[in-house]
Amino acid sequence: MASVKVAVRVRPFNQREIDLNSDTIIDMVENKTTISNPKIPEASEGDFSREKRKEFTYDYSYWSLEKQRNNFASQLRVFDDIGRGVIQSAFEGYNCCIFAYGQTGSGKSYTMMGAPGTDDEGLIPRICQGLFEGMQEKNDLNSSFRTEVSYLEIYNERVRDLLKVNKGMYSLRVREHPKDGPYVQDLSKHLVMDYGDIFTLMDRGNSVRTTASTNMNDVSSRSHAIFTIKFIQAKLVNDLPSETVSKIHLVDLAGSERADASGATGQRLKEGGSRGGWR
Repeated sequence: MASVKVAVRVRPFNQREIDLNSDTIIDMVENKTTISNPKIPEASEGDFSREKRKEFTYDYSYWSLEKQRNNFASQLRVFDDIGRGVIQSAFEGYNCCIFAYGQTGSGKSYTMMGAPGTDDEGLIPRICQGLFEGMQEKNDLNSSFRTEVSYLEIYNERVRDLLKVNKGMYSLRVREHPKDGPYVQDLSKHLVMDYGDIFTLMDRGNSVRTTASTNMNDVSSRSHAIFTIKFIQAKLVNDLPSETVSKIHLVDLAGSERADASGATGQRLKEGGSRGGWR
């Protein structure tokens, strides 16, 4: 698979946009995304006609606005296209990362986390399930697996461990190891034996993640969240022990937003400035 892939996804209208009688200005056909400028008339000619519609090509263009369209992209389809490749790469010994970026309320948390345990669960729970399913398929007398997870958020430029009992502390420091690269000092790592263990930890972390209501999103993620899976494979190769370590970083970034559109003031305004999210 390619070292870097880019996907774009359009979500359904929320109630605010329905109340405003918003128009659809996005269209997607296969991997192409077209944006129409409603301020330019359809009959424009010359340079104006070229400005009316802009077309962009990505690895994937996911239409999730209307379920009745043939090209509707479900959570499962996003996982099949993106998540399965991450699982395969992890078993091959590669480090992988998926991160979701976009405006606040654009569906990043839904795509990454969704509702675990339902048909709407997102990439993170599906990748975790797929990883353990792959371990069961590959498990034999010559191989063993060990899986650890950690979950942190970066809020107002401070790092917080979402899985520690003392959830109020924002005191973790980012260090750099000469061999392993950047890491978070004292971040807790949790050994998991099956998907049920991961589900419990995800639920614990999600329950304390920093969120708030804005004009654009009733449950807006105000922090960057990073769920990390450390995947260790041990096996015998030519009767000699061999160990492969892979890391999967699954990142849900806090949204970028316009202060006037989101209605952010006070603490909400400070949050956007700290994470570089104002436009």
